[in-house]
Amino acid sequence: DKNIFGKMKAMVNILKQTSKAINILKTHNISKVISVGGFSAAPASFATIVSRKQLFIHEQNSVMGMLNRLCKPFAKEVFGSYDNATYKIDYPVNQIYFKLQRKRKYIKHIIFLGGSQGSVAINNFALKVAPILHKNDIKISHQTGEKHTENIKQSYENIGIKVDCFGFTDKLFDKLEKSDMAVCRAGAGTVWELCAMGLPAIFLPYPYAASNHQWSNAKFLKDIKACEIVDEKNITQDILMKFITNFKQKQSTLMTQQISPNQTDKIIKSILV
Repeated sequence: DKNIFGKMKAMVNILKQTSKAINILKTHNISKVISVGGFSAAPASFATIVSRKQLFIHEQNSVMGMLNRLCKPFAKEVFGSYDNATYKIDYPVNQIYFKLQRKRKYIKHIIFLGGSQGSVAINNFALKVAPILHKNDIKISHQTGEKHTENIKQSYENIGIKVDCFGFTDKLFDKLEKSDMAVCRAGAGTVWELCAMGLPAIFLPYPYAASNHQWSNAKFLKDIKACEIVDEKNITQDILMKFITNFKQKQSTLMTQQISPNQTDKIIKSILV
């Protein structure tokens, strides 16, 4: 069975890399290690436990990943912004997002975020609703994904609508600052960056995320009526236009109240104690 063989090969590789990580910890006299989870963090995490060094975990998501669940009993502290943390702390967002924070009073500019790889569902929805947004004088920015940019740009040109299309940018915060709402996935980083900026959203969680954690990531914003969450297969033009029509500045304000700046400093201080 190829699947079993693949898993065995992966385990052997992890063991090899764990051995290398143990040597690195010893050579450099490392006493503390912080892991954010994920497959690539496994060797360093296991090496830290075996070497009896201090392991700290930062869990980004509302549903803890497999590696972090395995390592949690051995960790000195588990930082996180959700209830699965032992040290609950606001998400460590880059300070630029707070500096560009503003309270939205109305929606006149929408940004569709498919990530640097792009999202077919978000791309298709953006093209579908572009005519009615244009009719209502609502500007559009669209992160299409690198490989989709030219085709999507051409599609907008074919219907006579000017859109700021882009694939990857290292200054996404500038695009977000100009926008009044987002349509996007609900990865933890995205959720908290939008909170820091006061940028409301309709979240379309990635349907194949482990344990549907993207839905859980954004649920607290839906619960306080700051944002909306919709399965990508259920999103419609009517849902979007209703969100725009009923939008209130309070939603933007509520988002900014969910997060505080300088959280990285708190994590560092806790580790260095």
